[in-house]
Amino acid sequence: MAKTDTSSPEELMKLDNFLCFAIYSANHAFTRVYKPLLDELDLTYPQYLVMVVLWEKDDQTVGSLGERLFLESSTLTPMLKRLEAMGYISRVRDRADERQVRVCLTETGLTLKEKASAVPRGIIEATGMEPAEIGRLKQEVAALRTLLLR
Repeated sequence: MAKTDTSSPEELMKLDNFLCFAIYSANHAFTRVYKPLLDELDLTYPQYLVMVVLWEKDDQTVGSLGERLFLESSTLTPMLKRLEAMGYISRVRDRADERQVRVCLTETGLTLKEKASAVPRGIIEATGMEPAEIGRLKQEVAALRTLLLR
């Protein structure tokens, strides 16, 4: 079968040829799959990501969380306030540098990890892909992100 030339101006302007739209629409599909899983935890997807990063390494600064999640402090701070109100984290000023706010898991936040362990399995099952395929795709998308953030 002949390949379609996607370099002509007319072809470039077709939605089906937009890489960004494929990723954007895949993100919406992920949101639909994640929602019922995260509803059981009473978390939004961004809140879940914060918790995952803290489960990987507790006691981090707001800045380090933002770097890891590609989020600005102004986006992250309201989310952290909600997680704190829910009893999952605590926020305290760093004793060595009062400009820094440290974020730590509470016992409740640590306990939530066990309940959340079903989420990744649910996502893997929803894709119908093998773990190796998922790993390759994740690497390609992460490489694309790196190129775009240069």
